[in-house]
Amino acid sequence: MATNDTIAAIVSALGEAAVGIIRLSGDDCYEIADKCFRGKIPLKEAPTHSINYGKIVDENGKIVDEVLAMVMRAPRSFTGENVVEIQCHGGMLVMEKLLQIVLASGARLAERGEFSKRAFLNGKMDLTQAESIMDIINATNSRGLEMALGQRFGGLRREIELLRADLVELVAFMQADIDYPEDDIERLTAEAFCGRIKNLLNELDKLKEGYTEGRIYREGLQVVLAGKPNVGKSSLLNALLKEERAIVTPIAGTTRDTISEYLVLKGLPLKIVDTAGIRETSDEIEQMGVERSLKSLESADLVLYLLEKGSQLDQEDKENLALIGDKPLIFVVNKADLTKEETDLSLYGEVVSISALTGQGLDELAGKIKEKFIKSETDFSAQGAINNVRHLNSVEKARGFLQNCLDGFALELPYDLLVIDLQNAWEELGTISGETVQEDLLDIIFSKFCLGK
Repeated sequence: MATNDTIAAIVSALGEAAVGIIRLSGDDCYEIADKCFRGKIPLKEAPTHSINYGKIVDENGKIVDEVLAMVMRAPRSFTGENVVEIQCHGGMLVMEKLLQIVLASGARLAERGEFSKRAFLNGKMDLTQAESIMDIINATNSRGLEMALGQRFGGLRREIELLRADLVELVAFMQADIDYPEDDIERLTAEAFCGRIKNLLNELDKLKEGYTEGRIYREGLQVVLAGKPNVGKSSLLNALLKEERAIVTPIAGTTRDTISEYLVLKGLPLKIVDTAGIRETSDEIEQMGVERSLKSLESADLVLYLLEKGSQLDQEDKENLALIGDKPLIFVVNKADLTKEETDLSLYGEVVSISALTGQGLDELAGKIKEKFIKSETDFSAQGAINNVRHLNSVEKARGFLQNCLDGFALELPYDLLVIDLQNAWEELGTISGETVQEDLLDIIFSKFCLGK
């Protein structure tokens, strides 16, 4: 598919608003826009970065809307191409009608992420910066937004560039030893090579360590409320949300399906899943709820296992805990306002005593959840952070190549074999920023963008 054809799409949010925006990008965008734009001067004659008042007309010359058209000439635009952005009234009907007129005038409907893909291909941003666009749009918390903005302004790109520059230098030294073994040139000893490779491994380990925090602030944690029936799971969900989201009754088995809600607790984005009480039951509907509860446990990042204060772990609880396995776990002892009798769980793990009714202990619980996953607050505005599985996989592969090279030095393998691992590590890190990425991977990445981005 040609990348210089003119594409168009609605780039503002769908729905009723004061203003809607339709973007055109490509070589012929001014000629196409001028077929339906009527202003003081044609857009193809307007200076770059100017805003031009006019009207959009249909094929019969009938006025459809009055608009402002912004002209941005290549390469000084988001995509690096000629761009027109038409600001119209923000109703769905008028935006759709204007888009159809633009398409009928010669533009092609943009694919998902195609504007951002063109910006990447035209050198306006690297791949991490392009990915950050959707992270900025989808950010649900201030830390996630800070991380996305840091990536948008090149934080991760700079980290990767430094690592790749070190690798290029090592490859150059090693290649010189291979090609000019007799010449009097600057060389590195095997010990020096190994020292620098170990430093690179340490830097990659730091990136990996930041992944957990980065992923949490980007995607959130899935926290599952589990336990036997009628221990207060739904009451805890309501207390955390500060609204009556789940039905609460004294009848065991009231919750028969999983209920999911999103919230931000101490700056941490969470998906809280309230589950049906786990127990043996002959009720077919309740049993379906129990099965969904078990499925939720499989994908949980953290399990909050509820008991009533004063009760002790019985055989049923222990069987439930066996199903949770080695998932991160916090015991939540509920109804602390009703009894002074203690529940001894000191042998099993962390315990927080709460009252879902009065709110007692909820702040402590929120703090425990955060402490379990966030060890230190990374300054995302100052340093890069990998925050998705694609980044992590590339870092792990690059680390594997470097470890192979280090092992090769220990085995005294020839440099013409060792240099291959260094080159592979360099290429693998390049996939993060997009320097060495394959076209099919680009298609996959940008297909996850929303239409108009």
